[in-house]
Amino acid sequence: MAPSKQVSQEIFPYLRVFEDGTVERYAGTEVTPAGLDSQTGVLSKDIFITTPQTTLSARLYRPDFTNNNQKLPVLVYYHGGAFCIASPAEPKYHCFLNRLVSQAKIIVVSVDYRLAPEHPLPAAYEDSWASLQWVVAHADGGTEEWLESYADFRQVFLAGDSAGANITHHLALRLKDSNQQGSNMKKVQGIAMIHPYFWGKDPIGEEANDSLRKSMVDNWWMFVCPSNKGCDDPYINPFTKETPSLEGLASKSVLVLVAEKDILCERGKLYYENLLKSGWQGKAEIVETKGEDHVFHIFNPDSENAHLLIKSLASYINRDPN
Repeated sequence: MAPSKQVSQEIFPYLRVFEDGTVERYAGTEVTPAGLDSQTGVLSKDIFITTPQTTLSARLYRPDFTNNNQKLPVLVYYHGGAFCIASPAEPKYHCFLNRLVSQAKIIVVSVDYRLAPEHPLPAAYEDSWASLQWVVAHADGGTEEWLESYADFRQVFLAGDSAGANITHHLALRLKDSNQQGSNMKKVQGIAMIHPYFWGKDPIGEEANDSLRKSMVDNWWMFVCPSNKGCDDPYINPFTKETPSLEGLASKSVLVLVAEKDILCERGKLYYENLLKSGWQGKAEIVETKGEDHVFHIFNPDSENAHLLIKSLASYINRDPN
């Protein structure tokens, strides 16, 4: 019998790393194939995005219709999973996006960015930026038929949950820098941040009363981001001295969604409050779901609150931009 491998790190409840470098994930590994979802009438397919640095994959969604004259808003979506688990093909995310597309009548590009620890941060940010560039480039012509035929590039939105919401924040800041350097990438119409994964070394609000979960979130971040700045790294704490001002968000609007029982709830509220004070010229709103915990809509998609969350997202995307 071969000797058992020795565990070098246990990142509860997500994964373990062995001394030989191999990784065993406990969650987020399930896969649902793309195709027609009969319950929602939404089509999906998997594609590859080739960039100068790497080849990424993504899952595209659209309503199942044949009217090529109808142009739809485009949502670029970044899944959650603490930067170390999950994918667009994970059944719970696939279910969520099918329902959102059906409700909102939009095109979705769900990005499969590389995960830690095999690819430590900032790999996820670089992949997410490359995918956004690829999507927006289709405004001037591209290779993806669904974007060419159905996408309205005057209405581009970014959204994500947890780690994916963190990513949307950084992309909106990077858009401003890109525009200053002469890029043709303009402001996005809006960003929707679902239970955003922001953190900090010093606890705030209810974090101070929950040392167990505070320690868990600390460990998750230290695992995925090899930085000597710890939980005050600008990637996770948007309010350090090194972090660009929220005034520079290249988005016309921001929707922040938080859940009352989520350990990250206080950070989402703080983000919203600081955004209002920053001098940013867009429109911001925040919605708190009472009695729910982190990404409840993913884990309990049939709940009333999950349906209400999807309705809020759809309304945000479909509102008159004027």
